Amino acid sequence: MSKPPITPDTLTVPRKASDLPALPNLIGLQRPALMEALGAIGTPEKQIKMRTAQVWQWLYVKGAKTFDEMTNLSKDFRAALAEHFSLSRPEIVTRQISNDGTRKYLLRIAGGHEVEAVYIPETDRGTLCISSQVGCTLTCTFCHTGTQKLVRNLTAAEIIGQVLVARDDLGEWDKPAGDKRLLSNIVLMGMGEPLYNTDNVRDAMLIAMDNEGIALSRRRITLSTSGVVPDIVRAGAEIGCMLAISFHATTDDVRDVLVPINRKHKIEELLEACRNYPRLSNAERITFEYVMLKDVNDSDEDARRLVRLIAGIPAKINLIPFNPWPGSPYERSDWERIESFADIVNKAGYASPVRTPRGEDIMAACGQLKSATERARKSAKQMAAEVEGQ
Repeated sequence: MSKPPITPDTLTVPRKASDLPALPNLIGLQRPALMEALGAIGTPEKQIKMRTAQVWQWLYVKGAKTFDEMTNLSKDFRAALAEHFSLSRPEIVTRQISNDGTRKYLLRIAGGHEVEAVYIPETDRGTLCISSQVGCTLTCTFCHTGTQKLVRNLTAAEIIGQVLVARDDLGEWDKPAGDKRLLSNIVLMGMGEPLYNTDNVRDAMLIAMDNEGIALSRRRITLSTSGVVPDIVRAGAEIGCMLAISFHATTDDVRDVLVPINRKHKIEELLEACRNYPRLSNAERITFEYVMLKDVNDSDEDARRLVRLIAGIPAKINLIPFNPWPGSPYERSDWERIESFADIVNKAGYASPVRTPRGEDIMAACGQLKSATERARKSAKQMAAEVEGQ
């Protein structure tokens, strides 16, 4: 008996994994969404709460990367999870370690895009600076990241995934209670403007703060915004973390240039939002970040004006010596000028620590982050332009 002819309808061609649609990621889901996902694959209703707690612990206490590691779940249940879901994390492309111990991670995420995260070890804490967007839409003129166009927002999974990857690298999963944390603080000061991605930032940080998981205090998480005024109070209510304002100027004319969002939300409007930030007190002060740019914003009059502007706001001023990058139009203020500025602010009753630049030798300092793919893309364009000009 002859075999039926092979037609396009009967021919099955094996597909590569990369051709298959991505499975839904369990990382980044809030507990209710995780419960719903487990219910959707047939988990008995009486078991859903327990199974959710077990999976949650494997993800955020033990740092499981595969379902096979979840050994207190039955093999059949693990197989069902693997069939329907993924545990996707950012992939480390490069890890650079500075002379001062700072670690900069170049991370690849869905779509082949890349973002950067930086771990900064200090005597009393270890801080992870994470990104919220691929690129940035704000084009702050002193910031290297601002020269990279916005590509897209990061998902909650990609944001919390930076924390998971750093904890992997630091060997910090499932440590005995009481052990000193290597990663004790998170700052949303990497690539992007967090308050242009508020929902995903909120969901990721709620996972980081969950007491049955990573369990960081909300006071150990700081969100830095350039001044997205409509979302400042919302972030305080829905996330409850500490707030930092990327301020950098004491007049609207100068801030319009340095931080272009100021053209939309002027200094007065921004400071009013700060005064309304939930739980604002001397114990939970707002940090005003102020990059010191030579002959731009570093005069004694700027210091006195800054003190007048923030009067009545529980605050500290974080003075940041400008971190140069190739092609930057600014110079770092002289050290004597920084000290004079700090002295005026201090005498007015505000703490004004000068941030020690960290990771400068690996371009990991504040304002220097920019993904390698974007740098390479720009270099290729420059090379092409040079060839055309010959």
